[in-house]
Amino acid sequence: MTTIRTVTLPDLGEGLTESDLVEWVVAVGDTVELNQVVAEVETAKALVQLPSPYAGVVAELLVEPGVTVPVGTALLTIAVEEPATADGAAVPPAVPAPAATDAEDAVPEAEGVAPAASAAPERTAVLVGYGPLVEGSARPRRRSKSEEWAAAHAVADDVGLALAGGRIGPRVLPPVRKLAHDLGVDLNKMVGSGKDGMITREDVLRAVSGVDVSPSARRPDALSAAHRPGLARPRTDVPAPARPETAAREHRTPVAGVRKQTAAAMVASAFTAPHASTSLTVDVTPTLELLEAFRADRALQGHRISILTLVAKAVTIAVGGNPSVNAHWDEAAGEIVQFGYVNLGIAAATPRGLLVPSIKDADRLRLPDLADAIGHLTEDARAGTTSPADLAGGTITITNIGVFGVDTGTPILVPGQAAILAMGAIRRRPWEFQGEIALRSVMTLSVSFDHRLVDGAEAARFLSDVGTILARPGMVLGMV
Repeated sequence: MTTIRTVTLPDLGEGLTESDLVEWVVAVGDTVELNQVVAEVETAKALVQLPSPYAGVVAELLVEPGVTVPVGTALLTIAVEEPATADGAAVPPAVPAPAATDAEDAVPEAEGVAPAASAAPERTAVLVGYGPLVEGSARPRRRSKSEEWAAAHAVADDVGLALAGGRIGPRVLPPVRKLAHDLGVDLNKMVGSGKDGMITREDVLRAVSGVDVSPSARRPDALSAAHRPGLARPRTDVPAPARPETAAREHRTPVAGVRKQTAAAMVASAFTAPHASTSLTVDVTPTLELLEAFRADRALQGHRISILTLVAKAVTIAVGGNPSVNAHWDEAAGEIVQFGYVNLGIAAATPRGLLVPSIKDADRLRLPDLADAIGHLTEDARAGTTSPADLAGGTITITNIGVFGVDTGTPILVPGQAAILAMGAIRRRPWEFQGEIALRSVMTLSVSFDHRLVDGAEAARFLSDVGTILARPGMVLGMV
């Protein structure tokens, strides 16, 4: 007996109440299996793949890509074949159970506690929001980066092989769709040159530049006579044709996703927390020398220790002596919440906007582990695969504006945090050293802080401690 089931946008957690539908990866008439990815949505914090809670045939797609929908909105309907009871009524399927949380998956195996034989059945590996219980199934292991890459491209291949009939929007693979989004190309106005009208990477680049960059244009037989031996050189007195005007004079982008969330958060921060800032210029030559020693150490090979890693370590140490910068103002409770741990936020500029994932318990990590954590977080942020859990819970943040060649700035606080440290570019400058003028490597550090939580003197001491560690790394022995 066939029953039409409605799939709604689930609660994605972290207080998120709406999402933008980026694209469908199924079409009307497609057969879907339990937990098969049916759509990709963008929350205010991350890109999320939605699985199907039912097995059946896609009956209707109810939302167009690009639309912002609140939690609970009907997204699609699926025709489900269900067994009938003796009286002919359909047996309703079991209500999907919530997916296992990150906290559940984080139980360490090293504790040596084996699961009891009578323990509740584990859940299957689901993506977000829901997933059925399966008797006797084992908890899935965390996939490696290579496996995640292969899975993502498998989904892309499935999209590319889907039939055009019933599809909403143009035929395009996810990597090409992302390229078009980054370059501001409207795919709905394009005709693809690929098989069955598939829009290719070359189509997108051609739409931006107005120049034919298709594979045929790059073949040797497409080269001009000027580049072929023995052939006459082309005439140079003929003016080149005018380049077509392909770029619009204005381009409007809906405020949604990360950009919308960032704007709201920055306005709330700027008009809620009384910001103050201070800065300090430091001779970091000894830290750079230490960095070179770390990079030459064979025991640390494979760990991408950078100046950001060392500044992050300095911040976690300086917080120990200046706890007010690692706190939260709880307006509703009328309390100051002092954190006994450091969840270090790392601001990352991404094509989707500014993201601030945080390293949980960064103060407990050794330097190599801290370097690895920073690398993984920033890579995931730029790839759009950061989980909502990684984007929540930060207690203090670092932003590296020096990578853009900027010396200093006054960053806005991440909402709920008491301080944010900006590290500027490292410059070679004449500097007083051992009573003489020498050419040294100098960096400017600046800290913005919530003046309700942090007094000016406390902020100055914190910044001075960070600067002391970077100017004289050996002084850290007296701080821990």
